[in-house]
Amino acid sequence: GQGGWDLRAVTRLDHTGAQLLWNRWGRQWPAQVLLSPGQQAMLERVARFSTPALPPPRRRLWPLFLQLGERLWRLWDHALGLLALTGQLWLDLLTLLRHPRRGPWRDVSGHLYRIGATALPITALVGFMIGTVLAYLMSRQLRQFGADAFIVHILGVGLIRELGPMLAAILIAGRSGSAITAQIGVMRVTEELDAMRVMGIAQGYRLVLPRALACALAMPLISVWTTLAALLGGMLAADATLGVTPAYFFSTLPRTVAVGTLWLACAKSVVFGGLIALVGCHFGLRVKPNTESLGQGTTASVVTSITVVLLVDALFAVVFRNVGL
Repeated sequence: GQGGWDLRAVTRLDHTGAQLLWNRWGRQWPAQVLLSPGQQAMLERVARFSTPALPPPRRRLWPLFLQLGERLWRLWDHALGLLALTGQLWLDLLTLLRHPRRGPWRDVSGHLYRIGATALPITALVGFMIGTVLAYLMSRQLRQFGADAFIVHILGVGLIRELGPMLAAILIAGRSGSAITAQIGVMRVTEELDAMRVMGIAQGYRLVLPRALACALAMPLISVWTTLAALLGGMLAADATLGVTPAYFFSTLPRTVAVGTLWLACAKSVVFGGLIALVGCHFGLRVKPNTESLGQGTTASVVTSITVVLLVDALFAVVFRNVGL
């Protein structure tokens, strides 16, 4: 009836149904209700153990402020951890220079192959496509001003100085940075890191140093390779759209791009490689022994690596703005 409930015709009522009814009534008894004794007992039990409906919490500024502080504190903690790892890497490099024969060279060569050699096809493909697209887009603009020959200048400086190293670094961060984090994270999950500590094997020397060394060595080579692929793509696109011949491209490129630009690109790439490996190892060593943490650590590693590469690239652009231009 109106404002009343009659449940006597209901033959069976379990706790789930009673809870649904109680929620429908707004967690309080209606004005009129007709029940059988069993239904009465069950509904009273549900009413006793159900929490009263709470009003939706109002959003205040203080919890948001605390959340921001917590995130900043976590960022500071990561920065300190990364700094400690960098310091340990320099100490390990000194140890390696003192006793080069006892260095982990087999690990370095394995990582060089995995980070460097296996990345060559994908970096060449991406570089070639970017070079082609850039040249095609620029040719449309340059043709309006009759400045066809300047495509060599723009492609040369843009690809060699900025895009080549950046593209290579972002690809390696996504490809090898995540692999480094996952490898060390799995070692945490399978308790290999604990076993290494018990056996007295230095984690920095055996895990971080080979990866950082291999990444720092492979990165400038991959960067030059990506730049060459991009220049090839740009040269073919310039020939197809503007009629700038490969012979003219080859003869003009050395005059327009200073050697300092190439050295700067290689130096940048060494720094990028070392940082990608360090960030990967940092997040790998911080993985907790469960699979969820492993996934989160890998994601955070890739995002942080790419962010660090972009920030360091901006720093290089500001500090060395007079080099090779």
